[in-house]
Amino acid sequence: MNLDDFNTPGEHKMRIVQELVPGKQVTLAHVIASPDPIVYRKLGLDPQLDYQRAAIGILSMSPAEISVIAGDMAVKTANIDLGFIDRFSGTLIFTGRISEVEAAIQAINKYLEEKLKFTICEITRT
Repeated sequence: MNLDDFNTPGEHKMRIVQELVPGKQVTLAHVIASPDPIVYRKLGLDPQLDYQRAAIGILSMSPAEISVIAGDMAVKTANIDLGFIDRFSGTLIFTGRISEVEAAIQAINKYLEEKLKFTICEITRT
């Protein structure tokens, strides 16, 4: 028996498989420098920015609840605006000037690595 046996005949439902990797780690730390305005709109972020000097910071971490602490650190460390924190998936998105976004990500990674003994990934940038 599989999950399709529980669906109405002829009905197909999408199955989503989520995988959680146990441990304390930052699996994505990325800066999108000078993003296209459509990226802001699709993420539901404030599109009234100077796009040439703006950036989006994206982090993914586990355990997922650490995204709340990372979001707090980001606003206390740099002049950024929080876009999204998901304490269930471990995703954090924020915006600001490129230098501020990079400073926030560096501060978060440093704290998580040195104080909480997280495994940290390389900060990437596009």
